Amino acid sequence: MNKEKFNQLLQASLKSEDTEEWLDVHFNRPIGLCFALLSAKLGIKPNTITVLSIFFGVAAGVMFSYTDLLHNIAGVLLLMLANFGDSTDGQLARLTNQKSLLGRALDGVSGDVWFVAIYVALCLRMQGQTIPFTSYQWGLLIWVLAAISGLLCHSPQASLSDYYRQIHLFFLFGKDGSELDNSAAQREIVRNLPKEKWFDRLFHTLYGNYCHNQEKRTPNFQRFFAKYNELKKQGDSRIPAIQKEMLEGSRPLMAYTNLLTFNSRAIALYVTALLNCPWVFMLFEIVVLTSLYIYMHHSHERLCKRLLAKMENN
Repeated sequence: MNKEKFNQLLQASLKSEDTEEWLDVHFNRPIGLCFALLSAKLGIKPNTITVLSIFFGVAAGVMFSYTDLLHNIAGVLLLMLANFGDSTDGQLARLTNQKSLLGRALDGVSGDVWFVAIYVALCLRMQGQTIPFTSYQWGLLIWVLAAISGLLCHSPQASLSDYYRQIHLFFLFGKDGSELDNSAAQREIVRNLPKEKWFDRLFHTLYGNYCHNQEKRTPNFQRFFAKYNELKKQGDSRIPAIQKEMLEGSRPLMAYTNLLTFNSRAIALYVTALLNCPWVFMLFEIVVLTSLYIYMHHSHERLCKRLLAKMENN
């Protein structure tokens, strides 16, 4: 394959300049595309790549449970491979037209499985270590810190970042260019599925709960979006201006959605694991990333409130 064709495929795999990170555009996606092209030639299925990425991510967690440099370097490399796999499976599915519900489910849980393994490994690594500047061991405290970091910080940060990214893509490219979904649509799908389609029903139930969690945290956006759809059905002439203002307001926030997803989190993990202070990684999530999350969330809700007021007053 020539360079021009490769670049065309690479550009097609990118969602938009606004929502793509520099590291993904120039490193992760090109490598993922190379793996996808090779996998297509070898007849490897996208779901196989996803399962492999889960094994790589869990193996990375095992490596991070050790304190020596060699094991931790292996952990870094394995987690990088897992991330390449996460990029590869989607590109391979698009190249070979092998998209499936099972693939969506596996892709949705793969990153969660990686980080559960990593948090457990870090806790096992540190629970017998001494807390810096004290004579006490971490013990159960490190498990509490990991629970706060992973469940109360990491999970909501990643899910809301993904939601805002899909919202931005929706207003940039329309419904076909976005994966913006809602819980009501997922419940309707479940109601219309026969009982023997148990896997499909389970997937859409869990995905609907995921969407509902995003919706609960964004009340101003829900009201704005309902009003926006109402005006659009009526053919309101203000719709293009509203779309433009929404994009202008959300575009600066895409930098925060990028920081709150994988790359910055992984880099913090790599550095702190190699320096043998992974508790700093957890504090980074709790303090730094949570601060960015709060600002992103507040800014987006304020934007939606302002646009809603403008639509209602005119």
